[in-house]
Amino acid sequence: MLGKYLSDKRIPWQRRRRLGMAVAGNTPIASFLTKIGKMQSAGCWLCRIAREARGESTDGLAYETHGHINSAGCKGKATTATAAHHSIWRHLYDSMHPAQKPKSKLKFVTLDKESNMSTLWRREEFLRISSKEELVEKTQDIEVTIPVKTGQETWYNLDPGSFFVNCFWGRRLDGVNQSEDRIYFTI
Repeated sequence: MLGKYLSDKRIPWQRRRRLGMAVAGNTPIASFLTKIGKMQSAGCWLCRIAREARGESTDGLAYETHGHINSAGCKGKATTATAAHHSIWRHLYDSMHPAQKPKSKLKFVTLDKESNMSTLWRREEFLRISSKEELVEKTQDIEVTIPVKTGQETWYNLDPGSFFVNCFWGRRLDGVNQSEDRIYFTI
């Protein structure tokens, strides 16, 4: 029935388009409304609210697109997108663990709870693979390539050397798997 309505050329295009958007769960967003002249700015209003709450400038807001508001890139929805991401990973891990073959050398390490790198390296099995000092030395070149986040600039300026080390040890991973001699991280 609905398909006939959407393809019926006698019904005005705008009415069919609005119904199609409602069925798809899409709402008009700022980039589209700006394009058709209904809004003056395509900037994301969720990002604007988040920036205003932090007392930051609202200049140079990201365009509000469906991709933007459905990602953690939107500061107004970052918490929701991150929670959805963690929920999906938790479900995947909880589903894969029971299906694991008994003879598998791979062991799920972070099934019970999230752990940051510092917490993981307190465990004996990780210390046998590499000491904390060796791990910091091997990862230092990679860590310095990760951009400093806007809210962390003051911390970085105080001590750039220890900043990256502390960021590394505080990093939370989606999951960690371990075999006899290797560790596999899911970031």
